[in-house]
Amino acid sequence: MTQVENILKKTGIIPVIKLDDAQLAVPLAKALLAGGIGAAEITFRTPAAASSIQAITEQVPDMFVCAGTVLNTEQAKLAVSSGAAAVISPGTNPAVVNWCLEQGVPVYPGCATPTEIEAALRMGLTTLKLFPAEVVGGVKLLKALYGPYREIKFMPTGGISPSNAADYLRQPNVIACGGSWLCSEQDILREDWAAVETSAREAAELVRSVQNAAS
Repeated sequence: MTQVENILKKTGIIPVIKLDDAQLAVPLAKALLAGGIGAAEITFRTPAAASSIQAITEQVPDMFVCAGTVLNTEQAKLAVSSGAAAVISPGTNPAVVNWCLEQGVPVYPGCATPTEIEAALRMGLTTLKLFPAEVVGGVKLLKALYGPYREIKFMPTGGISPSNAADYLRQPNVIACGGSWLCSEQDILREDWAAVETSAREAAELVRSVQNAAS
C-alpha cells in the first residue's frame, strides 16, 4: 500500500465536498481537522474547486487534499497545479489515468463492474473508486468482488451514510469510504463549522471503532 493509500486508510471516511465559495474552504478544512478528519476530496463540480484546493493546501497544510469529480485532463492538470495530492474520478477516463501515471500523481478512477475493474488492472491500477456504491450493489458487491479480485482495493462512494459506513469499512477490500454527509451543503451555507466538526468527530470515532475491532 502506498503512502497516499495509508493516509486514506487511516482517515477511513473521506469527506466529499462541493464548494461554491473558495473563501469557505479554509474554515471548513480547519473544522474537519479539529474533528479528527485529516483528508478531504474537493470536487470539480463548481468553478471554485481549484481555488479551494489551493487555499487549503497553502493555509491548512496538515489537510491531505484530493481532487474529485475529475472528468478530463484539463481538470486533472488544474487540480494538481492547485496542490491536489491525488485525483479521483467517478468513472475511468484513460486519458486522465494515463496523464496522472505519467506525472506520478496518484489516481483513483471509478468503476462499477468486473469489466471496468479489469480495464483498470490493465493500466496498472490496484486501488479504485466504487461508484455509485449503494446503487451498484454496495457491500454485497464488494463481498462478491473480493473472491476474484483480492488484489484490488476500493474506495466506495455514493449512498454511504453514518448508518452503513461501518459495514463498508469492515470489508477487507475497502481502504476508505467517501461521504458527503460530513460537509452538508446546509452546514456550509450557514458556515456552521461546529456542526462540521461534530460530524467529523463522530466519523473519526466510527473509523477508530471499526479499525480497533479488526486489529
